Amino acid sequence: MMNVIRLVELRDTPLSVDEVLAAVADSGAGGTAMFIGTVRDEDHRRAVTGLGYSAHPQATDQLRVVMEKIVADHDVRAIAAVHRVGDLEVGDLAVVVAVACPHRDQAFAACRRLIDELKAEVPIWKHQVFADGGSEWVGIG
Repeated sequence: MMNVIRLVELRDTPLSVDEVLAAVADSGAGGTAMFIGTVRDEDHRRAVTGLGYSAHPQATDQLRVVMEKIVADHDVRAIAAVHRVGDLEVGDLAVVVAVACPHRDQAFAACRRLIDELKAEVPIWKHQVFADGGSEWVGIG
């Protein structure tokens, strides 16, 4: 049996939707669900000019643990996740995750859980910079 966890990486270079989609291609999958997170231009009604992501040195290992739990609990044929670190601009891709399963409902459920648990459990922190000169850290504590 081929490895189900096909791509798990944090990187400081632009992300590719096509790369993640290709990583989860599987002839036994009838449904593939993907989530693409982008840097938006406002948060809390404040204009955002950019942000930076920082990650704990073991964040990739923790992401793999999250993915292993999802594979154990869902009928996953293939799963992939990549997250940016470093400085990003409005419109940049921040995270791309995908899950391929035999059926669409399984793919939707597993993909939703993947992005939710990534955000909750993987030590990646966001530093938002606002147009008014302020900034905030998100995900700390």
